[in-house]
Amino acid sequence: MNKHVKFIHGDEALLDQIRVLWEALNSHHLGLSTNFKQHYQDMTFEKRRADLLKKAATGKMRVDLAVYKVTGQNVGYCVSSFNQEKIGEVESIFVDANYRGMGIGDALMKKTLCWMDQEGAMEKIVEVASGNEEAFCFYSKYGFLPRKTLLKQMKPSDTC
Repeated sequence: MNKHVKFIHGDEALLDQIRVLWEALNSHHLGLSTNFKQHYQDMTFEKRRADLLKKAATGKMRVDLAVYKVTGQNVGYCVSSFNQEKIGEVESIFVDANYRGMGIGDALMKKTLCWMDQEGAMEKIVEVASGNEEAFCFYSKYGFLPRKTLLKQMKPSDTC
């Protein structure tokens, strides 16, 4: 791990600190999406934050931040949730492109998975946006493998 990166963790109170990085992730997904660009165009940090806060209200949330010590800049994050059914979910993870390859993503995943284990997770999940299948390689290092594919209808059907 790079000695110039420190890690901070907390709960949903840290969500506002991931805004810039989350917006970069949303932009990344927008660029990769072939069918749901409008979803990423319409998604705002405020909407995503509200969704995460709803999950936190009925379970637990962990936010891990990777901070570059030299500048104090947040360069990576991971948001995880844990619900009453003992399911841990990696909600969102991102490392700024300029800081990739330094082990930051690995450290964030290890921290969140350790937290889920400490909470007694019976199952751990992560959703990967369509178009971002290259992330499968990263997640497979931690035992995450594709189990099913969710299809979402883009427009109402005219069949009835």
